[in-house]
Amino acid sequence: MSDVGRRLVRVFWAVDRFLGGERPPTRTQKFTARHPVLLALVTGTVWAAYFLLLPGVQQSDFVIAPVGGFLLGGILGLTALYERLRQRRLRRRGLWDGS
Repeated sequence: MSDVGRRLVRVFWAVDRFLGGERPPTRTQKFTARHPVLLALVTGTVWAAYFLLLPGVQQSDFVIAPVGGFLLGGILGLTALYERLRQRRLRRRGLWDGS
């Protein structure tokens, strides 16, 4: 890894520490880290269903709803994967016992 890459990684983890990234995870964060795909699917499905249940649904909404649900679910799924990596890092550094 280049020197710039190492610096970026150090800056990222410094910001993470400043924002509380070394605190033990809550029950919700543990669940999210264990089930990132489930979180993504449920979030995307609920968003799309809610979007289609609004009054005045247009023909184009049947395309926009699944695409928006896919994007929103994808973003939350990636966030859950980050949380999983954060928890692994906490265990590896000995800041959390994994319980």
